[in-house]
Amino acid sequence: MEHLVVRGKLLPIPDYQTLMLPVLRLAAEGEWRVPKAAEQIADEFGLSDEEREEVLPSGRQRVLHNRIHWAKFYMSKAGLIESPKRGVFRATAEGKSVLANNPTNIDNDTLKAYPAFVEFQEASASGQAKEGIPEAQPTTVSSATPEEQIDAAQAVLHSALSTDLLQRILDNSPIFFEHLIVDLLVAMGYGGTHENAALKLGKSGDNGVDGVIDEDRLGLDRIYVQAKRYAETNSVQRPEVQGFVGSLVGFGANKGVFVTTSTFSSGARQYAEQIPQRIILIDGARLTDLMIEHDVGVRISRAIKIKRIDEDFFGDGI
Repeated sequence: MEHLVVRGKLLPIPDYQTLMLPVLRLAAEGEWRVPKAAEQIADEFGLSDEEREEVLPSGRQRVLHNRIHWAKFYMSKAGLIESPKRGVFRATAEGKSVLANNPTNIDNDTLKAYPAFVEFQEASASGQAKEGIPEAQPTTVSSATPEEQIDAAQAVLHSALSTDLLQRILDNSPIFFEHLIVDLLVAMGYGGTHENAALKLGKSGDNGVDGVIDEDRLGLDRIYVQAKRYAETNSVQRPEVQGFVGSLVGFGANKGVFVTTSTFSSGARQYAEQIPQRIILIDGARLTDLMIEHDVGVRISRAIKIKRIDEDFFGDGI
């Protein structure tokens, strides 16, 4: 990803506090909407096309737009920015007064000089305490918007869950691993009924193929499966993938899935990419990702709903 180079340093997309001053300067010029402000600020910081389009891990909003939104939101809580109508923001008289002093930056510490902002922070902290949510650390608040903090926490939880899943798989028997693959493939829409899928994957050790599953419910095409429950240190090498491909050729098949709890060597991956047969390699990390995505071996422990203003509800009126 490209970044603006200033005095030999690379500048990424600015965090929301860095954006406060540029956003307030724009707001002092008149009424703005976030998309238009984002274009102006992206030009000011010299952001690349890729950075302008970069989205949050949730994929629901652009990073730059999200940070501009929170910059103006927090300044509005301090009374520096107001919204005269839907989707529009501008500087207040107090905001323009701040700019008249030629500040070098505006951040959360600056906003603490305004009682309304302090009251907002205290109310937010009180709400977190009632819900049993730990207060965000200052180092996190300084660089990330609330959505980014949620995405980062989710990534940590996902990684921990993946590690636990893999260990549970290794702690169980090879038969359990075969059943798990059946459950996963059926959850992904393969195999028709669960009974048929289990029956077809039950014939293990058949010339290097552990099972076959229908690609669609009508059984118009089939996918051959190989499964290796290896420890993390024991990666699958190229000869094993070659052996699996050889078995496919013997069956007159051209589609296969090789699943392992460990990893594939670079030689194994390179070989799979070069052959005419379509071979999908699923290592331990991707296996657990798919299990989490399709709710196999996991269940929802806690769901957090993030709500936004319904702009249609507050439309131009009845």
